[in-house]
Amino acid sequence: MVTKKRTSFSKHLAFPAALLALGLALACAAVILYLHNKQAEPKPPPGALTSLSASSSVKPKAQAVATYTVPPNNPKYISIPAISTGNVRVFKLGLLRNGSIAVPSNIYDTGWYDGSVKPGQGGAMFIYGHVSSWTANGVFYNLKKLSPGDTITITRGDNTTYKYKVVSTRNYPYNNVDMNQVLAPINPNKPGLNLMTCTGKIIKGTSDFDERLVVFTSLVTS
Repeated sequence: MVTKKRTSFSKHLAFPAALLALGLALACAAVILYLHNKQAEPKPPPGALTSLSASSSVKPKAQAVATYTVPPNNPKYISIPAISTGNVRVFKLGLLRNGSIAVPSNIYDTGWYDGSVKPGQGGAMFIYGHVSSWTANGVFYNLKKLSPGDTITITRGDNTTYKYKVVSTRNYPYNNVDMNQVLAPINPNKPGLNLMTCTGKIIKGTSDFDERLVVFTSLVTS
């Protein structure tokens, strides 16, 4: 029964997954491009990726982080002790009209794709964070240092916490990310949390990285 359920889940997400992969590919490039030309902050043309003009490398003030609120069942903070992130805000993100994925408006924040599950629910929650800009390291800069057994805590809007444990990590070519795999739990019998960021090298002549890093985790306690 578990196997059938997972197959149905993958088919249901196949089209959104393709759009999401495209959007995340553009997102990495957009953050770098914006901060490379940050002297004049251009307004994006209709249909352009919002991160081109919105992604910022200004650290949010501690008070803004501490007073951040979301609906009770949504993820509010992510904390990864192994890489000393502290509590990082998690913003709700969806697909834009042009089919690309919205990205966090700040390299120090993360984004929860609202087409994935909420904390503790069956399936996998998907959270994306920036690796860096031209001028600063992003919230997921050290994500590559995580190892199996490391823990990640998600705090919901009602302050309920969920602890996940890293099971594995995987690098994908930037243009060949299996989003059906990324949006599915690594262990079909446990709720999952999968994290993604850009990694590798900047492709010559572009402002995009040549790989995507995904960290697969499973729920331990809530």
